[in-house]
Amino acid sequence: MSKYLKNLVISDLSKRLEGVNDLLVVDVVGMNADKTFLVRKQLREKGLSLLVVRRTLAAKACEGTSLAPAFESMEGSTAIVWGDGDFVDLAKEIIKLNDDDKFPGFTAKGGVMDGESLTPDTVKAISKWPNRAEQLSLLVGQILGPGRTLGAQIKGPGAKLASQVKQVGENQEG
Repeated sequence: MSKYLKNLVISDLSKRLEGVNDLLVVDVVGMNADKTFLVRKQLREKGLSLLVVRRTLAAKACEGTSLAPAFESMEGSTAIVWGDGDFVDLAKEIIKLNDDDKFPGFTAKGGVMDGESLTPDTVKAISKWPNRAEQLSLLVGQILGPGRTLGAQIKGPGAKLASQVKQVGENQEG
């Protein structure tokens, strides 16, 4: 590949990754074209992008950005995966594909999150975290919990008193 062509690829890749803060690096070696197509289709349905690129060109395209640590200790072939959504959802999808027997050549190699390099084990650990929607539901539950408890405590004695008054009234009638 000529230097001019390499510079064009680096320029195109840096434009594609503009605004991306987190990405994962995977390996797709050993997968045939049909399997690769299925992986790309599955990722595209989730709003994720997969791009097979030379590691050295990706490293040059990411120089000076928060994505650079992803390629510091990488070796061999690489494909990068990124998306607009939640990074935890991205990690969950990659680990799901990694563990799927239908895609034996697909392996997670690492990545970068908030400028910090990730190992495959770290990616697997992140995939077990709650995603954004789950975190929001936990937060709402924690916010509403004390109010619900207070309401029950206020209503409880009044309900007991009303029940006793009703019982006394029924006893006097009968």
